[in-house]
Amino acid sequence: MKKLFVAGMLLAFGGAAFAAEPTAQQNKMKTCNAEATGKKGDERKAFMKQCLSAKPAPVVAAEPEIPLTQQNKMKKCNNDAVGKKGDERKVFMKACLSAK
Repeated sequence: MKKLFVAGMLLAFGGAAFAAEPTAQQNKMKTCNAEATGKKGDERKAFMKQCLSAKPAPVVAAEPEIPLTQQNKMKKCNNDAVGKKGDERKVFMKACLSAK
């Protein structure tokens, strides 16, 4: 009886872990449903078919990440510290340069 209870609990919690993260298709369905609000019948059917079959827009990278060498880190911290003076700048620079 105890083993059956433990097995049931594992299945219950295991199923919850899988259900917690929606798949890309589920996210797409949710988005298309939200956009189809107000449409009915054949219009909604056609819209959902087009929306669900559409390819996602290509992701454009903002900027290639520069490896943070000590020199690059110093430049970044200096740029971020603009406007800070005295002790405030010292504390900021120390924290910024020691961050990983």
